Amino acid sequence: MLTEVLVALLVGGLLYFLVQRSRTQVLRTEDGWWGAGAPPDGGEDITIRPFTVSTSAEELEDLYRRIDQTRPVPSLEDSHFTYGFNSQCLHTVLSYWRNGFDWRRQVDRLNQYPHFKTNIEGIDIHYLHVKPKAVPEGSTALPLIMVHGWPGSFYEFYGLIPLLTEPSDPSHLVFEVVCPSIPGYGFSEAPHKKGFDSVCAAHIFHKLMKRLGFQQFYAHGGDWGWLVTTNMAQLEPRSVRGLHVNFAPPNPGLPMTLSIMLGRHFPKLFGFTDLDIERLFPCMEKLVVESIKESGYMHIQATKPDTVGRGLNDSPVGLAAYILEKFSTWTSRDFRDLEDGGLTRKFSLDDLLTNVMIYWTSGCIVSSMRFYKENFGKGLNVPHSKIPVDVPTGFACFPNELMHTPKLWLKQKYRNLVTFTPMARGGHFAAMEEPQLMAEDIQNFTKTVEKRRAV
Repeated sequence: MLTEVLVALLVGGLLYFLVQRSRTQVLRTEDGWWGAGAPPDGGEDITIRPFTVSTSAEELEDLYRRIDQTRPVPSLEDSHFTYGFNSQCLHTVLSYWRNGFDWRRQVDRLNQYPHFKTNIEGIDIHYLHVKPKAVPEGSTALPLIMVHGWPGSFYEFYGLIPLLTEPSDPSHLVFEVVCPSIPGYGFSEAPHKKGFDSVCAAHIFHKLMKRLGFQQFYAHGGDWGWLVTTNMAQLEPRSVRGLHVNFAPPNPGLPMTLSIMLGRHFPKLFGFTDLDIERLFPCMEKLVVESIKESGYMHIQATKPDTVGRGLNDSPVGLAAYILEKFSTWTSRDFRDLEDGGLTRKFSLDDLLTNVMIYWTSGCIVSSMRFYKENFGKGLNVPHSKIPVDVPTGFACFPNELMHTPKLWLKQKYRNLVTFTPMARGGHFAAMEEPQLMAEDIQNFTKTVEKRRAV
């Protein structure tokens, strides 16, 4: 009798586990009000307004005056970028910024795509909306929202957008692209109240896409964009046709723990590739020491963003050093050992300074850093961390990404992993660094999902 009871309990437990695993869990949230003061009487203003990036002589004169008044601090001999942004390299960057960089020309470049603003939950949301010039007969453009991270901006996608909206290969899918600025970043208004986290951003972006007439769409994200688009898939899985990400820090759990303990000696047991072994082991050095080396900014921004942010908001030199150091080290760890940080090996100074200028002219560095406090301040056990993603997902695994995520770890969260692509090269800012590779992977992933939907 006891044996029969134990067997029944075991079978029942197994069935319960399988049923729970097969169920699509949905993230819940409510409408918020992030504007100043109390919500006004009446309905929400749903008008969409064209927006143009602009500049002025006064804005440039103020910038140049502040650059001219910087107080240089020499770097230690042979320190390269291991202590942060090298002073000699910074001098070179500032000289170009002050005397060679043409912000007016870059403003024209920013305005080559249509910009808009619309008010959602009390704050103005800025976004690009790029429609394809031509769509092959018998097909329709696929809506795609692409979300940036920190210290990036919508500008990260400028090299990627034409590859998706105007593909050279006639067999490729054509996309209609929406690139919003996360509230508090770039030209999106910053929330006026505490608590605005990734789920709130995801909720607002769902409203944005619906306001634009898209009931279903694809989503892509890296850095914070990964979390915002992941939350979008958790909030409304029927709306997100497919999710493509290039950054996905793992959720700690038994599979991850066992693979760290045994994966170096039994890689096939966990499906580890040579790249997995190279990036994960020895784990103390690769996962712990490296994380400590590169996460100081995160601890500051997750606790007291307004303090350091105030200094960066006043100093364009400090702002440039703070942001561009990430574009060095996060592109390749090896760049720390170079005198110039390898900055122009993958990016042009015009592109790098354009991203900095978006932060400077909009005055958004403090509000962008607050996003860390709003997310980490709620702890690591927030509801969305425990909810799997059932939306078809594609992952582009770039070899120089900040945190390496093997396929095994990824599948614990993204249960419908359609594509997992080890990329040939690229780091954290992959959309900006390797737009061609990113476009190809988005194409391959989307084609796979569309074929499955057609069956």
